[in-house]
Amino acid sequence: MTTTMTGEGARETAPPPGAAWTAPPEECSIVSSGLTKRFRGGQVAVDDLGLAVPRGAVYGFLGPNGSGKTTTIRMLLGLTTPTGGRWELLGRPMPAGLGAALPKVGALVDGPAFYPYLSGEANLRRYDAADPMADPRTAASRIGAALDRVGLAAAAGKRYRAYSLGMRQRLAIAAALLGPRELLVLDEPTNGLDPQGTREVRALIKEIAADGTTVFVSSHLLAEVEQMCTHVGVMRTGRLVAQGPIAELRAGEVARVRVETPHAGEALSVLRRLGLADARTEEAAVTAELGDAAPERVCAELVAQGVAVRGFAVERPSLEDVFVGLTGEGFDVDG
Repeated sequence: MTTTMTGEGARETAPPPGAAWTAPPEECSIVSSGLTKRFRGGQVAVDDLGLAVPRGAVYGFLGPNGSGKTTTIRMLLGLTTPTGGRWELLGRPMPAGLGAALPKVGALVDGPAFYPYLSGEANLRRYDAADPMADPRTAASRIGAALDRVGLAAAAGKRYRAYSLGMRQRLAIAAALLGPRELLVLDEPTNGLDPQGTREVRALIKEIAADGTTVFVSSHLLAEVEQMCTHVGVMRTGRLVAQGPIAELRAGEVARVRVETPHAGEALSVLRRLGLADARTEEAAVTAELGDAAPERVCAELVAQGVAVRGFAVERPSLEDVFVGLTGEGFDVDG
């Protein structure tokens, strides 16, 4: 979202490049305008990026590996300097506001790093001691609260090397929650986890968001983003091609009816006679765009015309369908 100041501090906004949706900047935890990172040699990792991350959302920053997600996160957190553009965190212009905003931001970037021979609690004590903004007088209570929040209170005294992958990732999130946070930034939090660990982290992210914290989570896994996010931004080769509530992005894709039948020819004729567009045969089924037709009427007409219906389903567009429609290509769907 482009933000400019004119006259007596008036605020003007314009839609971010490549975006299908925007939110007022005062309602956002992250706002950027024209954010760009060009490396030496001319490679552009992030190009003219306009983000609008609503407060309280679980925002999935989606894109294949190498699309610029981690570089974007590092710029937002002040870990690398943008070539151009502007951005805000929690309503504060960056980078001038980093000192005021970052204490309210928890982040997990480039994976967790802990001492394997120390317990989870001891590792967090060292993390907390390294934070100049942390009050040592409240360290014990804050560490205990963070461990309890991520479900590791019972394993606080267990050595890190004995933790499962899911427990390690949850400990990393606990480190990001040692203080009260308004924004949590997670870079590929389920990367490399087994199904159980993935479920643990996904449930934790939902719980954190339910408490009012905005969660900005990058991922290359479509299925994960679809299950835990309310909003999404889609990256492709360094550019944001769309963003907005997942439900609104899906609305641009058309639902299809799928009929499993041994009478494909007859079923195809019925669907076309009912006015369903793009009716075609796919393997052992016939499909068509549902449009405004009532599914029950379509099924009843098939049966009335003597078509043997073995299976009947309405297929709603998935996030994968949205991504392919936007970019013309796909990437990892479930790991």
